[in-house]
Amino acid sequence: MKMSSKTQKMELNDGHHIPVLGFGTYVTEEHLKKKSMDSTKIAIDVGFRHIDCAHMYQNEKEVGQAIQSKIEDGTVKREDIFCTSKLWSTSHRPELVRPSLESSLRKLNLDYIDLYLIHFPVPLKAMEKCKDAGLTKSIGVSNFNCRQLEMILNKPGLKYKPVCNQVECHPYLNQSKLLEYCKMNDIILVAYGALGTQRYKYCVNEDTPFLLDDPVLCAMAEKYKRTPALIALRYQLQRGIVVLAKSFNEERIRENMQVFDFQLTSDHMKILDGLNRNLRYFPGYLFNTHPSFPFFDEY
Repeated sequence: MKMSSKTQKMELNDGHHIPVLGFGTYVTEEHLKKKSMDSTKIAIDVGFRHIDCAHMYQNEKEVGQAIQSKIEDGTVKREDIFCTSKLWSTSHRPELVRPSLESSLRKLNLDYIDLYLIHFPVPLKAMEKCKDAGLTKSIGVSNFNCRQLEMILNKPGLKYKPVCNQVECHPYLNQSKLLEYCKMNDIILVAYGALGTQRYKYCVNEDTPFLLDDPVLCAMAEKYKRTPALIALRYQLQRGIVVLAKSFNEERIRENMQVFDFQLTSDHMKILDGLNRNLRYFPGYLFNTHPSFPFFDEY
């Protein structure tokens, strides 16, 4: 894997490049879909070029409108934007893969997706056909552990190795073993939930600690004159992880781009490594349509 500090991109194992900082577009029913459009426009304006979407978020139309508006006003060209979408578990029959991808393309108003992710390997051949047809440039996986990655890598007739594995990852769940396995196999780890969560009522209870209130993280933020969020994001980048950041707040969206303006020392990286407590903000039951559920404990 190669990373360019000038372009802030990493090379995928199929030769394409992924921006190391992505903008997450997940939205709950607590938020209006309009916020997805407005926040995505702001993200592109301040410099985000990696937009992470999914069919299950039910806002690809709004995100697509934001991308198109920024193309039309000359802020970006289509090739400047790296757009990810995902095939949800209920559509993992081979005959549904291409129609699901084409549905996302219509909603996003795009001719191709830069990266398409699956949650388990049943429709792998169908995914490969989508890549061959030019509907997606790269294919990857999400929420896979080492054993499941190994199943794919050893699959007879495998045409394209997954370029990435998108999983929950943050200082309280640093995924060190999974990261090591991915690096050994030239698969990039992409971190969602990198700042903890926004206290989604179906994910956490009142006793769940706030990642960004962690005293170690806060003390380090004060030392670097940054926010705890920036320390958490920078930590991932220096580990060779592509990190997704989500916010509806314009000030925070702008702030997240400052992650490239400083660097953590190796001693401070080790201290942050020590924060790991294998705490998940997104519980396993959210993914219980996965055929090998439960599987999170094997990361």
